[in-house]
Amino acid sequence: MSHIRPVCDLENYMEVLKEVRKNQPVYLTIDGHIEYAILKIEDLYRLRASVALLAQLEEGEKSAREGGWISADKLLDL
Repeated sequence: MSHIRPVCDLENYMEVLKEVRKNQPVYLTIDGHIEYAILKIEDLYRLRASVALLAQLEEGEKSAREGGWISADKLLDL
């Protein structure tokens, strides 16, 4: 379940932080629009790792498009 709170609730920031759980950030709104998210640091690390992995996959796909793909038979011979 998502927790959505107005940014003014940060006056009692400890109460807001108590709502943050793994995979459940707290979203902060300004004038009814979500502007910020507070998340567990482990979730941030996982997000960064996912972005890095996707960048590497894109780099590999680009290399394969430009230089050709390796067949499964050649891969087994490596």
